Amino acid sequence: MRLYIKNMVSIRCKMVVKSELENLNLRYKTVELGEVELEETISEEKRNALRAALLTYGLVLMEDKKSILVEKIKTMIIEMIHYGDELPKVNYSVYISEKLDLNYTYLANLFAEVKGTTIEHFIITHKIEKVKELIIYDELSLTEIASLMQYSSVAHLSKQYKKITGLTPSHFKQLKHKSRNPLEDL
Repeated sequence: MRLYIKNMVSIRCKMVVKSELENLNLRYKTVELGEVELEETISEEKRNALRAALLTYGLVLMEDKKSILVEKIKTMIIEMIHYGDELPKVNYSVYISEKLDLNYTYLANLFAEVKGTTIEHFIITHKIEKVKELIIYDELSLTEIASLMQYSSVAHLSKQYKKITGLTPSHFKQLKHKSRNPLEDL
């Protein structure tokens, strides 16, 4: 049995979910970002107990099929940008469509309907957040960051960065108190 959990976008969230599953004596096969595979079907009583336990951590057990699909898209993008070794070499639309085995136009329209933003904007926002992280680490030049994040040039990166944050990457780099946004808030 699969369960889908909204706002489960960090390693800490995975640990919380595992802990709550164990507290409720629910055996699971896997716990991934946004998704849990249980070994067996659970009763409505256990589902409600899990729902209540997760809610105390700001996590929501999802039931609506459209919302579940949108969460899958969000989780895939977050994993791809923030936790993957490198970004896919194919177009993001092709990547998402192939991973979910669904038509990209359908996915894009559904995402926009449910989230009120496009998949493209969601990807750009997360790429910029990853760029912030890389700037804060101060181990790579802007040229290296642009290349790593698959921007055609530093100028292209800077233009998108300024459009999203209101600052240039160079100005952000000079700030004393650099801040990032929590992934679940993007």
